[in-house]
Amino acid sequence: MTAASELLLDIPAIEDGSALWRIARDSRTLDLNSPYSYLLWCRDFARTSVVARSPHGGAVGFVTGYVRPDSPRTLVVWQVAVDAAHRGRGLAGAMLDDLARRAAAEGVREVETTITPDNAASHRLFMSFAARHGARTEREVLFDGGLFPGAHQPEVLYRIGPLA
Repeated sequence: MTAASELLLDIPAIEDGSALWRIARDSRTLDLNSPYSYLLWCRDFARTSVVARSPHGGAVGFVTGYVRPDSPRTLVVWQVAVDAAHRGRGLAGAMLDDLARRAAAEGVREVETTITPDNAASHRLFMSFAARHGARTEREVLFDGGLFPGAHQPEVLYRIGPLA
């Protein structure tokens, strides 16, 4: 078990794609995308994402995000995941803070994410992120559960900003 302070926060490379997919799969809470999508994410959205690396260089956590095309001051956080062996030490928050710092340098002033009502851990993560950044949080249902194929909870949009 490695302390979060001993991990390197980095921009993902294409070679990290399969590890990100594995971490997402093993989380058992995230909607799992295809392995191909994680490779694309590491190529096309690397600058708006972060990977946490162990001292040996392997990925142990990630945050994927993108800047909304119609709102260039808004970073959408798509997924946050930490390998089970590294949970509970503040790594998810550290990755979000690192990404927000980098995105703010590019003009981002607001973060958006969606969270299902039963995901208490993500709710706590993003509410504490908002508090650390002196930002207010607005919430509203973005996608009703009925829009998804099969059974799915609604996705609640968290709009956090402006970032201090």
